[in-house]
Amino acid sequence: MAEKSKKTESLTLEALESKLVDLKKEQMNQRFQLAAGQMPKTHVLRQTRREIARVKTKLNASKK
Repeated sequence: MAEKSKKTESLTLEALESKLVDLKKEQMNQRFQLAAGQMPKTHVLRQTRREIARVKTKLNASKK
């Protein structure tokens, strides 16, 4: 789990914000795929949601 957080530690504020936007778009597309029955790997939804939480946590910590 420590290696996942290292990926976001080295990013700047602008990079984190753009990554958050990309992850949100990806999450929306995954929800559409799930509703249409085209998503064989549903665990990807959970991974994306947790990655969004990691990025948001890093953004909030750096704004303080």
